[in-house]
Amino acid sequence: MHDPKLILFDVDGTLIDSQHMICAAMDRTYRDHGLAGPPAAAVRAIIGLSLAEAVGRLSAGADHPVASLVEGYKTAFQALRLAGTVAVPLYPGARAAIDALRRRPDVLLGVATGKSRRGVAAMIDMHKLDNTFVTIQTADTSPSKPHPGMVLQAMAETGVAAADTVVVGDTAFDMQMARAAGASALGVSWGYHPVADLQAAGAHDVLDGFDALPSALDRLWPRGSGATASSPAMVADDA
Repeated sequence: MHDPKLILFDVDGTLIDSQHMICAAMDRTYRDHGLAGPPAAAVRAIIGLSLAEAVGRLSAGADHPVASLVEGYKTAFQALRLAGTVAVPLYPGARAAIDALRRRPDVLLGVATGKSRRGVAAMIDMHKLDNTFVTIQTADTSPSKPHPGMVLQAMAETGVAAADTVVVGDTAFDMQMARAAGASALGVSWGYHPVADLQAAGAHDVLDGFDALPSALDRLWPRGSGATASSPAMVADDA
């Protein structure tokens, strides 16, 4: 029996397409404070960070009440979620990929996300993913990405070594977090950061669809050989 492998998925921009909900909540929050809503491109660029870090970056150089904006965003997002007027779908192929991985006895699945625990629970309930993830790391209890804390904690909880751990995400923050923890990093091209940014941040590979995930994992961890992924030289500092 080979050592277990741990696959940690980012959520926003990787498993679910939540950009419209996030942008709408952020726009409402800023306008409720009498401020101009940030451009959608600017909001997409900070998705994946913890909320306080994200709002801080959006408000950099401006005299904005960051703490109040953070609380306002939580309220706005929850209101939009309850209203159900903005779709937050799984990306094509996500469910099939997750179901296939769940059937592999050598694989453990987890989440490492800038969302709150409440947000992850809502996502799991919405998409019927109960009993899928053996470890769930959120911004509630860990430093914001790209700090490696989420990955390190997930490895500690599951007992899986860094060489047998991979982060799958759509942002440079995910790639940097993985590499800082000594894990492998797989980027996805359908999310919120450009492919070039993922590559510059140390992605071992960038996937164009969930159907490419099995072969990417086999390249990292050739089955039957007992080999683990080797890590090419880091090509970017943590951001």
